[in-house]
Amino acid sequence: MELMTVKIEKPEEINFILGQSHFIKTVEDLYEALVSAVPGIKFGLAFCEASGKRLVRCSGTDDDMLALAQKNALAIGAGHSFIIFLGPGFFPINVLNAIKNNPQVCNIFCATANPTSVIIAEEGDGRGILGVIDGRTPLGIENEEDVAWRLGFLRTIGYKLG
Repeated sequence: MELMTVKIEKPEEINFILGQSHFIKTVEDLYEALVSAVPGIKFGLAFCEASGKRLVRCSGTDDDMLALAQKNALAIGAGHSFIIFLGPGFFPINVLNAIKNNPQVCNIFCATANPTSVIIAEEGDGRGILGVIDGRTPLGIENEEDVAWRLGFLRTIGYKLG
């Protein structure tokens, strides 16, 4: 078995969701979940088929996000993995429950805009995702000023009342 990492290639501000599923119907079901969760959402979705023709199956509402999904899914190449790139101004918090509640979805590895590397194991002609490196290591523990900033930020973006 060989271990490797695959860096996710994307613009800095773009969020993505990386997960694992179990059925070719994933593409259609995740498409429906995304467009139902957020009207007008811009995204690209790619799913790595693990048997049969073993193709990267794709769908989406935005050509740029679809191209990112295709490129990164092919680079990861892990059977039954999927990756969704969300267009500018769209965030995982608005669609994550719709994705997780899909009967085909087995696991979510990350939902982030951070620089990310996917840890892959390869054996023979198969690959699997072992985990992800999402962002960078912490530089310390927050102090009272940092807590006040965090709470203020959450209020500013509408996720904390009062």
